[in-house]
Amino acid sequence: MITIIFGLACIAFVAFACLPFGLGWGNEVLFVLKGAVPILAGFVGLLAILIGIADIRDRNEALREEQESLNSEKQENKS
Repeated sequence: MITIIFGLACIAFVAFACLPFGLGWGNEVLFVLKGAVPILAGFVGLLAILIGIADIRDRNEALREEQESLNSEKQENKS
């Protein structure tokens, strides 16, 4: 409950700070966002690439394990 109240207070402060009749920090906030968005997009892209590589490795490992289990079953049936 305390965290919800704290979150609402933070959102209210941001709204008050950005509005022209409040602190009037709207232009500064936009300036920071313009600089941060490309950097954030780069990090998100890098993270997506790393997750994709891990997913491909996991699929290959699952296929390899499936092939090994099929091969072991075939060898057991021959015996």
